[in-house]
Amino acid sequence: MSDTPTTTATPAFDELAEAIRHRRSVYGHISGLRMDRFASGEAWSTLPYREVFVGDSDTGVIHGGVVTAMLDESCGMAVQLALDGSRAIATLDLRIDYQKPAAPGVDIKAHAVCYRVTRSIAFVRATAFQEEESDPVATATACFMIGANRTNMLTDRPAFTGAPPPLEAPDDATGLFATSPFARCLGIRLGENDSLVMPFSRQIIGNPVLPAIHGGMTGAFLETAAIVTVMRELGVSPPKPIGLTINYLRSGRALDSIASASIVKQGRRVVAFEARAWQDDAAKPIATAFGHFMLRQAPGEEQD
Repeated sequence: MSDTPTTTATPAFDELAEAIRHRRSVYGHISGLRMDRFASGEAWSTLPYREVFVGDSDTGVIHGGVVTAMLDESCGMAVQLALDGSRAIATLDLRIDYQKPAAPGVDIKAHAVCYRVTRSIAFVRATAFQEEESDPVATATACFMIGANRTNMLTDRPAFTGAPPPLEAPDDATGLFATSPFARCLGIRLGENDSLVMPFSRQIIGNPVLPAIHGGMTGAFLETAAIVTVMRELGVSPPKPIGLTINYLRSGRALDSIASASIVKQGRRVVAFEARAWQDDAAKPIATAFGHFMLRQAPGEEQD
């Protein structure tokens, strides 16, 4: 599909797009993600580069969770642009395939397309890229529930205007996330029994009316838990994400979230993992994930 919308938007649709531009998730606004262009069921967006988004300061590479959250938010915009904007939506599942690391210091762009809408489900695909859409950083497919709750985006959600507030990553030179500014920004810390804890905060909110945690933030948390588990159990440097599938089971409420992960299968270069996140009841997870990492090669190791 072309980068440039070919259809002419009607005034009513322009008003809808303007409402969607300003009445999105709290995290979407705080992250600085902006909708650049739009068409019926399509959204083009840009996430300006910020140092706090880095997942590994040794390489300067953006945290995979930042890309996950951006694609989730962009897909949500495309769904609303395919509807009337008033109905609440929620991510049911999201699959991310990482094609290559995002180049440090460069903005990330996304193009999301809602290609089918049924009575209660919307199907979306999206691409994240930096220079050309044909050379993606990551691709995504997702399903959204339509009418997920009784909130109305156009009347219940506040409008966000102006520049996004700063995001900070507290210094912690000796902590678990000493080289991961984004994990420190989210306040992720060690919990009991090798679990991780992500404290609830305004910056991770998706729907501000409920309020509910942004699905992309839950995905970022699950991915972080898996990275920590692989590093701890295998004694390796941070692995490179290949793919991640997230299933959203219930809304993340205004509570701290807990996550744990385990290795399902270990190969010479690729590790399969699963992860789960919950809040006040471990038997009732808010989301689960399954994915693969590629282990980084040791110095002098031959390339595959």
